[in-house]
Amino acid sequence: MPDHFDTLETRDPELRERTLLATLPRHVAHAKEHAPAYARILRDVDPAAVASRAALAQLPVTRKSELLDLQKANRPFGGFAAARRGPDSAGPARVFASPGPIYEPEGRRPDYWRLARALFAAGFRRGDLVHNCFAYHFTPAGSMLETGAHAIGCTVFPGGTGQTEQQVQAIAELQPDGYVGTPSFLRIILDKADELGVPLPSLKKALVSGEAFLPAARAALASRGINGYQAYATADAGSIAYETEAREGLVVDEGVLLELVRPGTGDPVAPGEVGEVVVTLLFNTDYPLLRFGTGDLSAFLPGASPCGRTNARIKGWMGRADQTTKVKGLFVHPSQVAAIAKRHPAIVKARLVVDNPDGNDRMTLHVEVGGGESPHADGVVASIREITKLRGEVAFRACGELPNDGKVIDDVRRID
Repeated sequence: MPDHFDTLETRDPELRERTLLATLPRHVAHAKEHAPAYARILRDVDPAAVASRAALAQLPVTRKSELLDLQKANRPFGGFAAARRGPDSAGPARVFASPGPIYEPEGRRPDYWRLARALFAAGFRRGDLVHNCFAYHFTPAGSMLETGAHAIGCTVFPGGTGQTEQQVQAIAELQPDGYVGTPSFLRIILDKADELGVPLPSLKKALVSGEAFLPAARAALASRGINGYQAYATADAGSIAYETEAREGLVVDEGVLLELVRPGTGDPVAPGEVGEVVVTLLFNTDYPLLRFGTGDLSAFLPGASPCGRTNARIKGWMGRADQTTKVKGLFVHPSQVAAIAKRHPAIVKARLVVDNPDGNDRMTLHVEVGGGESPHADGVVASIREITKLRGEVAFRACGELPNDGKVIDDVRRID
């Protein structure tokens, strides 16, 4: 059995860097010529001059937190897509919508989102049956993992989310080799199987994403004979980095030029310093994202991975550079908290606190209520569900009790 997906993963780091930088000017030129947003952003930029990381660092960062407004002004992709529908082009194969809504195109090439490497590193191989519990509805996660699995030669069962008893039944009867989805949903499935007295011995591996994969969750899977690995991917950029058998950070994907910048700026941080993950997708001609700020925080690890892969490594997800956060695989934005408060005029201040007691993500909206009739708790809970598509709780606080620090979302989950 091969240890690596291909020889790109083990090439000399200097060769990789030369290849990336040689591709960079062509990528900038393509984005400028074919994506209207980059024609504007790069109006005064000579693509041929962008041939080094230092030159790249002079270009503006476009942040995910800006995409909602940019797309509202220029539907559907804010002018960042190069592949568009028309009589001379078939356009994307699919279009997805993440909460916001933010729209994402999926190109037509195999393994468009580049998840095959992450799946391979997690032990998935040709002929495996993969139970895919990422969402197939609206968001791209289900397709991201399915197309990656197909690139390896796996068969996929599209389980999607919810319907826990049916998930248990399908796993018991189909005997898949592994699971992909969020770690919390895998735990729910396994707990339901225990409750029903249904053994699931075929599950031996898992690739999880969409939320923090804490050591306790990894150990719980290992105790059941399931080797769990994590992938770091976004609905816009696809795969960014993935875990390997070395268990020492996440290896950067071969299709990504990754920078870490000081939050709120485009300035690269010093080695080892925590910064915002900014990616340039050098080989994506359909959606040629250039210096795309994910809003996630991470830090580079020194040296190469003991697994033999030679690309740079990051520590993994270390929090958010802005107040947008991810809960159970879905982003929650400050604007959504404001929308909830507007539905209930008596709320004068709101602060969403996200924690994870017992390893399960939980949202609690703390609200201060001023004049007028106090909103009913059930009504606020319903608004949380309708606007964020997630379940949440509400806690009423006295006026002046919430901190005066400008925070709308406070993510206090443990990440170690």
